[in-house]
Parts: sequence; C-alpha cells; structure tokens
Amino acid sequence: MKAFIFSGGEVFADLIAEQVQEGDLVVCADSGYKNAQAMGAHVNILLGDFDSIGDIPSDIDELLRVPAEKDVTDTQLAVDVALQRGADEIVIVGSTSGRADHTLSILAILEGLWAKRIPAYVVNGHNRIRFIKDSGHILVRSQYKYFSIVALDAKVKKVSIEGGKYPLKSRDLDRGFQFAISNEIEKNCALITVKKGAVYIIESRDA
Repeated sequence: MKAFIFSGGEVFADLIAEQVQEGDLVVCADSGYKNAQAMGAHVNILLGDFDSIGDIPSDIDELLRVPAEKDVTDTQLAVDVALQRGADEIVIVGSTSGRADHTLSILAILEGLWAKRIPAYVVNGHNRIRFIKDSGHILVRSQYKYFSIVALDAKVKKVSIEGGKYPLKSRDLDRGFQFAISNEIEKNCALITVKKGAVYIIESRDA
C-alpha cells in the first residue's frame, strides 16, 4: 500500500505529478492538512499537536493528538503510523521550503526508510528527492529539468551517470566539494549507480 504523508511547507500542487489514488493511505502531519486540501486528497489520518493548523477539520477519518513537547517530529510520527498501518511505499509531500532544520530532518527520514527497504521520496512540485546507498536508480525524463547527486558520506566511491548531459564513470564524490549538480537527462532516462556510499538524488525545476 502506498502512503502519502502530507507535511507542512510550501507546495506547488499544480506541478506535482503524483496524485492520491483509490486505496492509498493519506496521513497528514498537522498543517500538512492544508497541502492535502490543495491536492484534493481525502485525509484518512490527521495527527499532531495542532499548533499550526487552527480549527480541527471535520472531514477526516481519524484524529491522533500528540503532545506539543516530544522527542519526535510530527512528520516522523506520520511516517511511523503509515508503516504501522501497512504502508510499503511512502511519498512525503511538502517539507522542502521554510525552516532548514525541518527540511533536513525530513530528508533524514528517507535514510531511515531506506534502511527498512521502504521505497520513499519527498516532493513539493519544484523538487523530488530520493536517498540511495550502495545502489543505483533509473531517473525517467519528467517535468523536472535538472538532477543532482549530493554526497552524504565524506567520500562516496565510484559514482557513474549514464544518459546524462554530463556523464560520470566511476568517479568519487567528496561531501566537502560537491560538483555533480544541475545535470540533465539527454534522452528518455538516466542511470545513476553508486558503488559505495550514500547520496541524495535531487530532481528539480526552476521556479
């Protein structure tokens, strides 16, 4: 079951290709409810301390209230609830604008989901972000003009890009000197492989 996690942050709903389908689970973290509304998604579960949503909406299936002071973010809780309800694929909508600490904590969730072998990415219409480690990924041409590979380890070993405007062949990437930025898919797809290390694959478009 695919789960859509709607978090806070600015979302460009008309630019997001992913749409909730029948049978998908929709979990909103607090003000993420507004992003779900913008995309016309029916909300199955709304959770949070509701410090940023105002009045509690009535058009939801289930409400989970959590303390304002806690050791986990609302978005992480939403992901955990989705996994408990049987989700085996996660799409996090929102979360890549506004406070940098919120954005980075969301991206860290992708690493945790990778460790659980749960396919996942974050999207807001201007960006789509994935985490991979010691693996590969095929990017299919889409509405995103650019793609970048951001090294997360001190050194990422033998990174290759096939099908990109700027190809790479078994190059090492340093976290302190990022250069695999603003590439473009030449034809229909690009293959990214990483022999050893962790990276973010970021698809993006200009505003």
